[in-house]
Amino acid sequence: MFDVKKTFLACVALGIAVLGMSTALFAQKDKDSDEFGPTSWLNFLILKDDNGKPVRNAAVIMHPVSQKGKQEQGGMELKTNADGKCDYNGVPYGMLRVQVLAQGFQTYGQDFDIDKPKVDLTIKLKRPQHQYSIYGSQPADTNSAPKDNSSPDQNKPN
Repeated sequence: MFDVKKTFLACVALGIAVLGMSTALFAQKDKDSDEFGPTSWLNFLILKDDNGKPVRNAAVIMHPVSQKGKQEQGGMELKTNADGKCDYNGVPYGMLRVQVLAQGFQTYGQDFDIDKPKVDLTIKLKRPQHQYSIYGSQPADTNSAPKDNSSPDQNKPN
């Protein structure tokens, strides 16, 4: 027949086994995170430089940087929301190269030393600047007289 005492002991044993496996799983996760050291939670706020309004749908690209200053493989791309915000939790401490791309704005790029559990970064994007060229129109030189390339005989009336 049905033994309540055996059923209770079986449930307790099953509960202990599940608790033991979940503890082992979390211990494994902690062991893996120790491989990379401490991590940080980054909060980005992307604004327009001229009026301080948020930039929607900007691409925030993060790349780890080696101690020699070279960009390492891998990386992460985030997109800003309507408030110009995005965030990412789990960035290892160390140098991080951040690039921000948004249509109608200059590309932003800077390296940051991530060394705190939570880092708030506010980035202001500038509009494109006028580009100068030596081939464009240049102001006339007003200090010199106009050159006369004609020969003296051509200036005489006939």
